[in-house]
Amino acid sequence: MRASHITHRLTALCKTFISDQGGSILTYAALAIIPIAGFSGVAIDSARGYLLRSHLSESLDAAALAAGRAMTLEEVQTDVSRFFDLNFRDGYMGATVEGPTATFSAETGEIHVSARAHLDTSFMKLLGQDDIYIQASTRIKRNVRGMELALIMDNTGSMRSSSKMSTMKNAALDLVDILYGERESIDDFWISVVPYTASVNIGNAHYAWLQNYQPSDYNPTVWKGCVEARPTPYDLNDDPPTIQMFNPYFYPDAEDNDWPPIREENSWQNNGRGPNLGCGPAITPLTDRKSTIRAAIQEMQPWHRGGTLTNMGLVWGWRTLSPRWRGLWRNSDVALPLDYDTPLMDKVAIILTDGQNLFFDFDNWGPDGSDYTAYGREGWNRLGINGTGISSTTEVNNRMAETCRLMKEEGVIIYTITFRLSNSTARQLFRDCATSSAHYFNSPSNSELQTVFQRIGGELSNLRIAQ
Repeated sequence: MRASHITHRLTALCKTFISDQGGSILTYAALAIIPIAGFSGVAIDSARGYLLRSHLSESLDAAALAAGRAMTLEEVQTDVSRFFDLNFRDGYMGATVEGPTATFSAETGEIHVSARAHLDTSFMKLLGQDDIYIQASTRIKRNVRGMELALIMDNTGSMRSSSKMSTMKNAALDLVDILYGERESIDDFWISVVPYTASVNIGNAHYAWLQNYQPSDYNPTVWKGCVEARPTPYDLNDDPPTIQMFNPYFYPDAEDNDWPPIREENSWQNNGRGPNLGCGPAITPLTDRKSTIRAAIQEMQPWHRGGTLTNMGLVWGWRTLSPRWRGLWRNSDVALPLDYDTPLMDKVAIILTDGQNLFFDFDNWGPDGSDYTAYGREGWNRLGINGTGISSTTEVNNRMAETCRLMKEEGVIIYTITFRLSNSTARQLFRDCATSSAHYFNSPSNSELQTVFQRIGGELSNLRIAQ
């Protein structure tokens, strides 16, 4: 029976009661029951509304938090809807729900989620209230954690094929955009970029870290900045140059590298010539400037000759994060790198490769067995083993595994990525190097690499309820 009909009947009954001079206690009782029932129903329906609002708000909070790692509005809306449906019981209190709807600001990092629920009243109908509408909303703010992050990127010649280099660069740029949004800098957040090949370029301003350096050896060019690996155990730890110095990288003038003339431009690829042959772009030490990081990523190119020594990239990435190198990289308003146990700060390394560790022999270089690398030529036996090929790869893998162990022992969080890499031994090495199995990603396709970096970007962001 409609509430308006009840009201009409009640009014008619009142008129009958007033005109009836005889009166009746039963009439009084009939008149009293309806308002008593109506007002009692207000409390019951209000309690139902309160429970509905509470469950609606809790479900929105859970949905917004779960969607906080999504990168686009479309992804946010998809995740909000999915997690809301998982948390809000279908037909709860007999309610129907409009929404949820989500808005997302990449600039502020805020996600706003709202929904509206409709509830048919049970008792308030007696007072003419057929419906209750409940609205709820929540707001999540994604804040980037205080962090020192090293991006350690493969710049070897094999990255030239199948658009792998451009794919990696674009994915890394996406990661930077996710972490920074529209801001140029963020409080307590710094990134270093560490390109590697078969050696690492520390920057040619750091000649004070060198021993056995003669600038005239490089005429008619100059030392570009690459260095050799130090003897074990210094090649796999974070000891600063005050403990053990470095020898400069110097690719000798020989049959496989006849110079002059000098041909150091990247466009020469395997036909390059000079003492810096195979030396890639320099490390960009920790900086808070988004534009500087983006420029360093965009500068990366595939550099040929030498092979792949990922352990060198990893250990130099660690050295950009280690407090033992504080003040050695550049002057800053902040004493970087910070201590390992600095409150509310993380140290993170992301390392990517498309190949296994190996010494490359472009020109079939006789008894020395390979191109020149951070460990010299393979036949020079600086690895301290009797053998080449598989034996050298195994030894480099072992040294990389030890560097991984030492970094994790200091609390550095390590993400590893094998990019279109089929070698099972190399993939297992990277899987074991990662902080956990969830920190390892194998991306067999270009499109999946972008997704991997977006996921890591989300994981490097933490959430808090804004209101």
